[in-house]
Amino acid sequence: MLCASFLGLGLSVAIVGPTFQDLATNVNRNISSLSFIFVGRALGYLSGSVIGGFLVDVMNYFLLLGISMSATTVGLYLVPFCKTAILLTVMMSIFGVSIGILDTGGNVLILAIWGDKGAPHMQALHFSFALGAFLAPLLAKLALGPTASAENHTESDFHPALNRSSDADSEALFGVPNDKNLLWAYAVIGTYMFLVSVIFFCLFLKNSSKQEKARASAETFRRAKYHNALLCLLFLFFFFYVGAEVTYGSYVFSFATTHAGMKESEAAGLNSIFWGTFAACRGLAIFFATCLQPGTMIVLSNIGSLTSSLFLVLFDKNPICLWIATSVYGASMATTFPSGVSWIEQYTTIHGKSAAFFVIGASLGEMAIPAVIGILQGKYPDLPVVLYTSLGASIATGILFPVLYKLATSPLDRQRKEDRKSEDQKALLSSSGLNEYEEENEEEDAEKWNEMDFEMIETNDTMRHSIIETSRSSLTDPITEVYNQYPSNALVFESSPFNTGSAHVKHLPETRTKGTDI
Repeated sequence: MLCASFLGLGLSVAIVGPTFQDLATNVNRNISSLSFIFVGRALGYLSGSVIGGFLVDVMNYFLLLGISMSATTVGLYLVPFCKTAILLTVMMSIFGVSIGILDTGGNVLILAIWGDKGAPHMQALHFSFALGAFLAPLLAKLALGPTASAENHTESDFHPALNRSSDADSEALFGVPNDKNLLWAYAVIGTYMFLVSVIFFCLFLKNSSKQEKARASAETFRRAKYHNALLCLLFLFFFFYVGAEVTYGSYVFSFATTHAGMKESEAAGLNSIFWGTFAACRGLAIFFATCLQPGTMIVLSNIGSLTSSLFLVLFDKNPICLWIATSVYGASMATTFPSGVSWIEQYTTIHGKSAAFFVIGASLGEMAIPAVIGILQGKYPDLPVVLYTSLGASIATGILFPVLYKLATSPLDRQRKEDRKSEDQKALLSSSGLNEYEEENEEEDAEKWNEMDFEMIETNDTMRHSIIETSRSSLTDPITEVYNQYPSNALVFESSPFNTGSAHVKHLPETRTKGTDI
């Protein structure tokens, strides 16, 4: 359901581009004077990210996402009916608030469900957004057919409309658009968002008690030693990354036509291959994330973007190099944002406010960098400012990530060293205790053996004396007779008991037999 919601988010965000000319016609403005609706939407998106960061920590996730998608549905339904530029800008701002809440809430919910194991799910979430952005122009221009403004109006046709804009503003704020394809394009996406929001409300009714129990049991969380510093650096990291991504995707067409000398069809293909490889690699990243760590994917992305942007700067007028480097650059930029969110979750727990903070950084980069580059490109038309921006952003992210990694892992390294020392101490103590125990056992065994030896000696003495006494008493009578008949044997017999304790034992039965026979 999260992927379905972000598919709708991509459709909602990207539908404005291919229908921008139709919206300008609908409010009787030219394109250049209506560009501030993007500023209004960006400001609303920033506000929605902040609001969503606070609400996601206190509200049920499913309820919050359902409300935000319902608000997005209302905005999509009302945009084609706006007849004034001011009302359209206000509507776009409200629309931006709802998608900002949806973006923040979706990312936080992925982390809340899967934690630091959610890298594949995060990649799938952002792939769904890219897929929606890819499908929006096809839905607007191909599936529903070309709009009336695209067929009958040109840029020059809009200037006379400026004279009638004030009259149109005074007539009505809302009205049915003349172009029914414009209405259907927004209505289809709005209906899709409404259906997804209904399912989120059903999930809320089913799982609200479970989430409250899970929220209450999840009071313990990881917090890195440099938590705030990590968030600030991640803010800058996403600022440069998203700014470079949007800048290249927005200006590569004009750069290819004015600086590289490409035809419009070729420039459009160059723009398409950037977003095509971007979306394709986000899809492949779902599988890569199951076997690669998020940090590894970020490093690979940084290497790819740095290499490709360097080749773009060095061979800025070579068509073959532009096609290859643009493809590599789009592929390299695809996985950075979802991998960054998954990576930071491994070291410190990300809640709503933290997620809103770096989402704001991405939004500011999306607003500020393209605006500045547009001004610089106008002042220096002979320089490939867009390519310099891509190279500079790649260098910035390539420097920032090692710093982020060092801050995140240095407390862990110190803790590991302390754990090793404590384990060594325990091992030494246990080994010394074992030696003492063995020595005590050896002493006890020695004492036992000594006691057993004394007992054996006493037993041997007792047995020897008893045998001697028995032998003497039993042989007192016949000894005289035996002596008279066999004097040599008697002498041997009398002397043998006193020589060895064992000799008389062996000879005693034989002597008794001889005595009995006698």
